[in-house]
Amino acid sequence: MVRKPYPSDLTDEQWALIELLLPRTTPRHRRGRPRKTELREIVNAIFYHVREGCTWRALPHDLPPWKTVYNYFQAWAADGTWQKRLDTLRPLARIHAGRAMTPTAAAIDSQSVKTATGGQGRGTDGAKNVRGRKRHILVDSLGFLIAVVVTAANADDARAARDIFAQVRGRDFPRLQVVFADGKYHNHALDAWLRAHRRPYRLEIATRPKGERAFRPLPVRWVVERTYAWLGRHRGLSKDYEHTPALSAAVVRIAAIHHLLQRLRPKRRPRAQRFRFKRHRRRAA
Repeated sequence: MVRKPYPSDLTDEQWALIELLLPRTTPRHRRGRPRKTELREIVNAIFYHVREGCTWRALPHDLPPWKTVYNYFQAWAADGTWQKRLDTLRPLARIHAGRAMTPTAAAIDSQSVKTATGGQGRGTDGAKNVRGRKRHILVDSLGFLIAVVVTAANADDARAARDIFAQVRGRDFPRLQVVFADGKYHNHALDAWLRAHRRPYRLEIATRPKGERAFRPLPVRWVVERTYAWLGRHRGLSKDYEHTPALSAAVVRIAAIHHLLQRLRPKRRPRAQRFRFKRHRRRAA
């Protein structure tokens, strides 16, 4: 790479961690001509799009052509590459934090966001007065993303939770015992679905004590809000800009992967990144 690096670019240590986890070709080009664009630059361009929030056509000219980048993004979203990379990096991040590979507790919640333009799967969340889509995520006790589903904003949370739990099989998470949720998931049909599909974990509704009006973080469930705050650092998630819910879910996974890479191989920052106003000294009278 001879260009000047962007803040979202992968370091050599981060690229060494993820390089072997990516497929060498896209599904539609397995029998085509050899790839001319560096795979690292394609990944950097995808992270730039998600982190900085620009349109695909507005990718900087020193990155690969936007159409090439979008083709890889779309193909890897279709074949489950992003979810596989997430499932590989999450246990490594847990071990790096001194925890076991799989969690014993998790938390689920949803977030309604506006859509910038049209697209498939849109609705209106009457409770929050938001027209767009709703992101449903399941995270472990450290806040690392496990599964994500994107639906229309008017979708019922308990109904969408079935699609979340369908991705969390008991054999993949043998230590998982309890999933914390709020009152929106207190649903008999959801409980029956968990029993019918023999999920070894239970759903526990965590609510504020009766009569409590002040803000108080609830056990484990608060980590979901922190995860949404982590994802909010990526400007591509400020609204839902993708055409389909499946691609919107892929953007959430990419942001989570970028966060895990920063956890596993943090960048060296020689000075504080926070903006500060200059302090002017007062002249003596």
